[in-house]
Amino acid sequence: MNTIKYKITALCICLFIISTSQAQKKKTAVSTPSSYTIEGTISGLTDGTTVKLIPGATHSSELPVAETTLKEGKFIFTGKLNEPRFFYIVFGKSKGFIPLLVENSKIKVTAEGEVSKNEDERITFNNEVVSGSKSNDYYKKETAFKEDLNKDYEDYHKGTEELSKLYSKARTSGNKKQMDSIGNSPEWKKFEAAEKAFFTKVEKSTTDLIAKHKATWWGPFFMITQFSYFTPDQKPLYEQFSETAKKSYYGQLVDKDLNPKTLVGTSVANFGLKDKDGKPYNVKEITAGKKYILIDFWASWCGPCRKEIPNLKTAYSSYSDKGFEILSISIDKDEKAWQKALGMENMPWHNVLDDDKVSKSFNVKTIPATFLVDSKGVIISDNLRGAELEAKLKELLKS
Repeated sequence: MNTIKYKITALCICLFIISTSQAQKKKTAVSTPSSYTIEGTISGLTDGTTVKLIPGATHSSELPVAETTLKEGKFIFTGKLNEPRFFYIVFGKSKGFIPLLVENSKIKVTAEGEVSKNEDERITFNNEVVSGSKSNDYYKKETAFKEDLNKDYEDYHKGTEELSKLYSKARTSGNKKQMDSIGNSPEWKKFEAAEKAFFTKVEKSTTDLIAKHKATWWGPFFMITQFSYFTPDQKPLYEQFSETAKKSYYGQLVDKDLNPKTLVGTSVANFGLKDKDGKPYNVKEITAGKKYILIDFWASWCGPCRKEIPNLKTAYSSYSDKGFEILSISIDKDEKAWQKALGMENMPWHNVLDDDKVSKSFNVKTIPATFLVDSKGVIISDNLRGAELEAKLKELLKS
């Protein structure tokens, strides 16, 4: 009799465990959604305004993954992700945007939009609120230090506006005497010291943030969002990541940016771009009759690129009469900034503005990026700078 009682008791316990296990599985399934929904409520914009969901944090121009229009101030996007991803919700013809980190959850976005009365009709947003994404909350928390950096930047520039204008004017006009005079003044030296301290603080804040998250996808994500472009100097930051971090979506993006596949041995297709006056040039026109051509990708905002320009001028001066040519291609998005930089740098060779397609065809992920091309249009070397470029040209054009 007792044996039967024990068997019944054991059976009840087993059924309870199975039931509890199934309930727990259902509970887990409910608490971890396998897809995302982004519900937006935007005031101030007209119905029919285009709304696009475009990937961000890629160092490349991306196509929308979804597109809709505002209806009664509302829009909805749905989809699935393997891990959180950064997106821009872009309104109109790239007139305004709201950034957010999307994860598989129900996300709500609210904001008050305002269309500028100027010709550009830019859209600005006030009282932006993103809820339902823990990843987005964490991202905002971890990058809150930028507000302090913005204040620091404003503080050390106060009172130096006129002096900076004078220095910029002297540099543009090539007035070295005035540049030296301003540069040696106590006010300018104080400004330079404050600027150096500021950028040291920026660098430490950035590298500390990345190192703090080296074990997860957050590390490479912060790396790609905190740097507008990569140089070989950032490779140690990537190498510190765990294998899990490196294999993540953003880990793989950083790896491709830092270690692009070589194009040496491949041929350059003919392409056409416009110079500062809007005049179109194709690469064959510029390189006709030249023995070697250095195709140089740069931008006005890229410090290492502009530091390299004096080296390029030296190489051009030494070898241009022996068949060497340079073609500089700016990847600037702001054409005015590019034009201003051209006026300051006075480069005596062809300068054209990228259309996104050319830089992509060269797989340009970091700048400065250079490609040395022979007379047949074949890339024979890449990333030559400074002394390395000088040595290579000396070897090739020694006769």
